[in-house]
Amino acid sequence: MEGLRRVLLLGEGNFSFAASLCGAAGTRVVATCYESEEEVRGRGRAAESIRQLREGGAEVLFSVDCTKLTDYFSPEKREFDCIYFNFPHCGRKAGVVKNRELLARFFHSTAEVLSEEGEVHVALCNGQGGTPADQPRREWHNSWQIVAVAAGAGFILSNVHPFKAETIRGYKCTGYRSQDKSFCIEGALNHVFTRSTSLRYFKPMICEIELESQKVSFQVPQVLVDKINRGFLELNSNHPVQTVKEKLTAELSQAFPLQNIDYCLPLLHQGHLNGICHSNIFWIIVSPEEAPSTEEMSNGVANAVLFSHVDFCRGTDKNGWVNVQEECHISKQYYLRPSLLPYAQAIIQRGAFVPGTLHVLSGPVFRKCLITPYSMPVFHEVVFVCAVDRDTENSCIQMLANSIKTSIHSLHQTVSGFKLSISLQEAKRFETIELSDFAAFESHLSKIQYFICMEINTSGSCEKGFCVGAIRTELVSSELVVVFASLNLDLLAMLICGISDWRMLWTSDTRFLRQFPRGELRLFKSFSLYPPSYVHDVSFWVPDGEQFDEVAFHTIARQVSGEMVVSIQLIDSFQQSETARKSLCYRLTFQSCDKALSRQEVAEMQLLFRKEINERLRVTLR
Repeated sequence: MEGLRRVLLLGEGNFSFAASLCGAAGTRVVATCYESEEEVRGRGRAAESIRQLREGGAEVLFSVDCTKLTDYFSPEKREFDCIYFNFPHCGRKAGVVKNRELLARFFHSTAEVLSEEGEVHVALCNGQGGTPADQPRREWHNSWQIVAVAAGAGFILSNVHPFKAETIRGYKCTGYRSQDKSFCIEGALNHVFTRSTSLRYFKPMICEIELESQKVSFQVPQVLVDKINRGFLELNSNHPVQTVKEKLTAELSQAFPLQNIDYCLPLLHQGHLNGICHSNIFWIIVSPEEAPSTEEMSNGVANAVLFSHVDFCRGTDKNGWVNVQEECHISKQYYLRPSLLPYAQAIIQRGAFVPGTLHVLSGPVFRKCLITPYSMPVFHEVVFVCAVDRDTENSCIQMLANSIKTSIHSLHQTVSGFKLSISLQEAKRFETIELSDFAAFESHLSKIQYFICMEINTSGSCEKGFCVGAIRTELVSSELVVVFASLNLDLLAMLICGISDWRMLWTSDTRFLRQFPRGELRLFKSFSLYPPSYVHDVSFWVPDGEQFDEVAFHTIARQVSGEMVVSIQLIDSFQQSETARKSLCYRLTFQSCDKALSRQEVAEMQLLFRKEINERLRVTLR
């Protein structure tokens, strides 16, 4: 029996579906039904199907309750590779609520007997599932809400396709209103569920780095704990972000001599920030009086580096690391780098460059931002730097821009047949610009000369244009000018590979990277279809005389939900004429792109969010 694919069938009416699977090479079938053998044998074709199953070596069980599967299978007989439940129903005239409850108990029971990589197939009549795959689609409240129900047991919908009864040898549906009668299965769908990776709650993390020739440690902002030191740009990485970077630089090397400067670029930066909003920066500041205690750190309470200033302390422990709890009198203020541009400028200022050579810097950069589908608190930036004679400035810009455009076109054509348009737009034409749409020149908008923009035409309609990069120049001497080009590698990878949600780039689910063999870019196929979404509102009074910090509000939502909030909308604001007090009401939409997310889990996140904004932003909840 070792090596056989073990298949469990539940709720068989006349065993005709099970019989169609019996005898398949490498498959061991266990077929069950809810009724007794005496009840089933009277149904048309049932006796013949049961005989066929037993002769074919299948196991046939009766009076099996699909919500209590561990009662029927001892531990050594569990671990099914595939479980089928075709057209489940409570019987007779049971409504949608009872059938949802049946599915909920079924999925919880299934989780205990399914192998780790196993699949659960649930066939439903047209419209019952409540997903966009149903045509026509029922209203959500009138459907069985199968993806939300399955999420409660840790399952995600990974595939959905028509249930083609005519292709199943000998199959005949039965059981209409608990009778031996067939029912309409035209337009029926088979829903394939797989296990989700579990929601992860990360403990506070201390990061140790080399800074100013000294070893230092700092507490990572909680919202970034799962995104620090992921190694996406390491040489042996098969992450699409790394592949995009490699292919970009390979193309540019055809036009320029190249020099990579990816080594020893510290995560922390110190110095003046020109023109950038300080509330968008992740400050790393430690002070003796505000440093979190060891107990607070272990309990996950110490999030001061994210929400308030914590002074950086320079006391050193016996291992040579700067200790955040050490009492000392020296303090310095740092922040997680929002761009690699300062490092590129430092290279120029040191004169550590070769004119005409394209210097390449890349790495993750960090910033607080509002929650939108393409706004990322961390992304991978690549900066190209080239010093040229002043009289060749324009030709260098054009050559660099054309090489970037050619490379992106080439990458896109190997992945997708959709039409791609890339253009170099003069910055002066832009009255406004979505900062989330391009790489890293937030602090130097006035100096940007060009934006690199992409538009993808799918099914004859043009999607929103995306600004994936920017080009600017800087005069360093009377004869020399430096051209800087910055690109958002994450956004490029998303647009080229058809990844609609930036969070998918950071998933821990191995099914993501399996789609991208080393050095290859492919069109991404989501393994979590039609994930359920949940809406919660929150209203509160803003503290008198204070400007409400919306970026901090969004950052708290990111943290408490583990990036499960996909949208925050202001739906109402009100100001009392007598007191001038201001009330705001926001609508939060929770949805995961890669994990099962249940209604109960979201309710707990919402309660924690209310608690955090009350404490951190000092709002008065209504």
